[in-house]
Amino acid sequence: MITDVAATDATGYDAKALPGIHTRLKLRGLLPAERLVDGGYTSLVHLEQAAREHQVTVTGPLPVNSTRRHRKNDGFGRDDFHIDFNRRQVTCPQGEISRGWHGPYPTSSPTAAPLIVARFTKSQCRPCPVRTRCTTTADRARTVSFPSRELRDLQLRVRAEQRTPEWKARYAARSGVEGPINEFAQGHGIHRCRYRGQPKAHLQHVLTAIAVNIERLSGRDPRTRVRSARPPAAFQTYLDQNDFPRSKSTTE
Repeated sequence: MITDVAATDATGYDAKALPGIHTRLKLRGLLPAERLVDGGYTSLVHLEQAAREHQVTVTGPLPVNSTRRHRKNDGFGRDDFHIDFNRRQVTCPQGEISRGWHGPYPTSSPTAAPLIVARFTKSQCRPCPVRTRCTTTADRARTVSFPSRELRDLQLRVRAEQRTPEWKARYAARSGVEGPINEFAQGHGIHRCRYRGQPKAHLQHVLTAIAVNIERLSGRDPRTRVRSARPPAAFQTYLDQNDFPRSKSTTE
């Protein structure tokens, strides 16, 4: 069932819509305990915000380190450095300790967390025997960027959890969400707006969502529908108390 529809600019980030969706669902008493999302919504900021403000666990594939060295597995990535938040310093795989701790600085992405930057010096990096595994530039020193302690702990925990069979089995339920999304796109042409202006486009999306809900509900097998039991009448209670058999019409 589709419970909330949000219309945004085509050039906007999907994840920016998530806080507003949670706020609207909270006002209607429809907040879930856990929300299964795709990778476009798993910003560290929004994972922390959803848990803190709404007690909602946002579950989805958190992006891993995407640097070239990490992809090729031929160098030192951020996770190879030990971060000491108490002493405000970072230790490299060769035992060198950073000489600078700056930030946090905002990033270019509106949904990304601000980053702290730890810097090493040229005098530390130039004589390093494994410098080529750390930086390819001979005249520059290594820097390491990372989010705040709270978000860094959350990042490590979520990445560890999503490698477990339990997490994968729980997240597999999201495959059912793709059905309504595909029905939106293929069956109702939602990729093309019929009206100009975001308010009218939003109305189109809402009406389409209602139609999808009705269509999916009407397609259910009547035999699978759960009927709520009616409370017995006083006369039927009397018959039950005196061991009279129920008629067929009262048992169906």
